[in-house]
Parts: sequence; C-alpha cells; structure tokens
Amino acid sequence: MAPKWRELADKLAERIRSGELAPGQQLPHIRDLVEAGEGSKSTVHAAYKALEAEGLVTSSRGHGTVVREQAPLKRLGIARYDKVKWRDGDEVAFIADRVASGRAYKRGEQTQNVSRVPAPAVVAAAHGLPEGTEVYARARLVREGDQPTHTLTSYYRPEHVEGTRIVDPAPGPAGKGGGFRVLYDAGYEIDHMREELRARVATPDEAALLQLAPGEWVVELHRTTFTADDTVVEFAVGIHAATRFSWSYDFKVPDSAQEAAR
Repeated sequence: MAPKWRELADKLAERIRSGELAPGQQLPHIRDLVEAGEGSKSTVHAAYKALEAEGLVTSSRGHGTVVREQAPLKRLGIARYDKVKWRDGDEVAFIADRVASGRAYKRGEQTQNVSRVPAPAVVAAAHGLPEGTEVYARARLVREGDQPTHTLTSYYRPEHVEGTRIVDPAPGPAGKGGGFRVLYDAGYEIDHMREELRARVATPDEAALLQLAPGEWVVELHRTTFTADDTVVEFAVGIHAATRFSWSYDFKVPDSAQEAAR
C-alpha cells in the first residue's frame, strides 16, 4: 500500500486536475486537514511537498500553498524556426512561442549577457574545436512577466560573429530577427538543426534562477544549427522549467525507402 502522505497527495492532485481546486486557489491549512482526519501534521506536510515537487502547487510564506497556473506555454518545434518569421519579419523564436500560445510578450522579457569563454567539452565537440578554445557565449534569461521560463545560452565561433550584433551586450534580441537574422546577414544562412532533449531535476542554481521548488524538473535542450554545407554556426543549451511548457512538433513523416529508390 502507498504511504498515507502519497494517498493524500494523489487525492489532492486529482482535485487539482479536475478543476475542483482552481489555479490561484489556496489549499486548506495543514491544521484543517489534520483536524479532518487526513493524517498527522507531518503526513499533510509531506503530501504538500510532493504536490510542489510535481509542479501542481507553489508554497510561500504569507500565502500558504496555492494551486499553480497549469496552462503551459506552447514551445513550438519546427515552426518556431520558420525563416519567414526572422528573415522576412521580426519574430524571434521566443516571441513565436508566445504568439502561438496566445500570450502577450515584451522584448525586455529576454535579458542577456555576452562574454568570451573557454569552450566546455560539449560545446567544443559540437563545433569541432579543441576543448578550451575561446568561443562567444550569449546567455539569455527569458521571463513571462515576472516569472522566469527558461535560459538559453548560444555558443559561437568568434570568426562567425565578431563585430556583429550577436556580441553586442545590450539586452534583448540581437536586433530585428534576432541571432539567426544576424548570421544570415553575415553570410551564414541556417539550413538545418538537430535538437536533443532530456529531463532531469534542476540543480540548486537553476532552481534559484528559474524560481523552482526543490525537486522540480527541467528539460535540457541541446540545439546544433548548421548551414547547408554542414558548418556549425551555433550550439545552444537551454534549460526549461518543465511544468511551464508543452512541446509541439508538426512535421512530414519520412519514408526512407522511397527516398532510397529515387
């Protein structure tokens, strides 16, 4: 049998998912559930901590435990990189996600820090460089209002971006169309990408930066961006608060047998 705290957590989670407990609604005080026979103080506390770790509630001093807003941002897959958005328009990727989600945005919701750093092993491998070679790191923190949603750090070879807006430390996207437009104007038109995703528990530093409860999960994204001749022009690492996004991919199903027959 499941422990008492787990049974209580599951019961409350069902009430949240069914809408009986609505976003923004405060859960009962621990003492009230104890008096109602739901378990001891430690049992109820453990149940609330489990709900917090699962991203269903938030707890803060003075506000108690409150049901978290469950409508996630739609994180577009292929469509967010449509060239018409950034080459012909001014819709950088994080803005494309907001538009698709029907959510408001401000350019100031993306801040950044640009520096030259020794390439970590994973960055060096992606760019085909010796580990420790200096690269540009463009680190962004993206917020929705006051709440951070994700970080994204893009790494570039200096010879590809030196003197461009990509290495301008001013906050916000790198001008009209963002970084991809800058690369395009510099003669490096992006052609294809590889994205790799994995889920894990946030580190303490990530939890603090993204305002996550202890034990919450993140989705780590590795994005490698190529030109048509397979030159790597960007390698990016994103850390996304798992409960704040849904991931959407729309693509044509490949038929490798048909391709081989051509």
